Amino acid sequence: MAISKRNVLKLAAGAALAAPVGAAMAASGKLSKMTSGAVPIGVEERRARVEKAQRLMRANDIDALVIEPGSAMVYFAGIRWWRSERFTGVIIPREGEIAVVTPYFEEPSVRESMTFGDDVRTWNEHENPFERVAGILKDRGLSSGRIGVEETVRYFIVDGLKEAAPKFKAVNAAPVTRGCRMVKSPAELALMQLANDVTMAGYASVHARIEQGMTPSDISTMMDEATVALGGAPEFSMALLGEASAYPHGSGKPQEVREGEIILMDCGCAVEDYQSDISRTFVFGEPTARQREVWNTVKRGQEIALETAQVGTPAGAVDDAVRAYYESLGYGPGYKTPGLPHRTGHGIGMDGHEPVNFVHGEETKLAPGMCFSNEPGLYAFGEFGVRLEDCLYITEEGPKLFSGLSPSIDKPFG
Repeated sequence: MAISKRNVLKLAAGAALAAPVGAAMAASGKLSKMTSGAVPIGVEERRARVEKAQRLMRANDIDALVIEPGSAMVYFAGIRWWRSERFTGVIIPREGEIAVVTPYFEEPSVRESMTFGDDVRTWNEHENPFERVAGILKDRGLSSGRIGVEETVRYFIVDGLKEAAPKFKAVNAAPVTRGCRMVKSPAELALMQLANDVTMAGYASVHARIEQGMTPSDISTMMDEATVALGGAPEFSMALLGEASAYPHGSGKPQEVREGEIILMDCGCAVEDYQSDISRTFVFGEPTARQREVWNTVKRGQEIALETAQVGTPAGAVDDAVRAYYESLGYGPGYKTPGLPHRTGHGIGMDGHEPVNFVHGEETKLAPGMCFSNEPGLYAFGEFGVRLEDCLYITEEGPKLFSGLSPSIDKPFG
């Protein structure tokens, strides 16, 4: 369903229902926890994710899925573990219950983290853990076929699987994992909304306390402290000052807050595993005419992205629309500077960056429940840059923002 620019911007203005509460809290100087009502993902939803994965495995002729520690393991099994040279993994067969492989001495700790399932196969230091995977496949009635490997699994694991289960072919499990994770449930969206509310409240608190002479570290520390006080878990807090704002991920040169110079902040946190990612650009003091013009142009790019991001539209078309507007004003062309040298946005959820992206050539069509950052920027190396970033999710009626667009360079937080 197509919607007008007016309705897109109405959706933008209505985003982040709890943000006014956070802003008022920040203005008062008193920060208190905003996340007490956060509802973590439950066992039934994780089981439903496994069932969906199994349906997608059958549709894509994949017999088993191999996952190692990280967000994918938490997503499907609720198991929080870390990656090391010792293999711990979850095996999801196309039929039947999941299984876990882990070192013998880790089993009690791994079981503490399990939310469902009881099939845990252990291995000792002198043994081959991938033989345990082969045993699971055999016990699930699989003697040959295709093993789907989650995209971030390390090569030594794939190599070990090939040796221990030579009748199976390792294939990319993206059709399964992306098919599950790219579309967020109402419970996931609610947690992402909370994370965005926390970050916006943190911004409002920090913005009011920035002083001349502060360093990026000073500002980032204030943001992290505010995030913790508000109930979020800091993921990143970046502050780029003056010329450093011209480089999207900053510069190692010494920086401090100076009158009339740009401050670009890019910050995010997690609430019950789900992340925010918001950027704001403003000036310490009075903006120049050029700073104001570039800022307004970047914001118009955000609005164009919102107008374009409709159900059924290829994700790459969002980047193309924004880039075409900037090029019409003399920026670029393409990814050249002065201009927009990075994609217009990325997927987001449990990871700050997830597939797919608002980037030229991406043909994946937008569908309800997909979540993205909307972060066009304009950068002039050696001078300054402006980036504005808010995250959105796709609905049948159009995109909806988790945080309302920044009102102006003078009042970046309203």
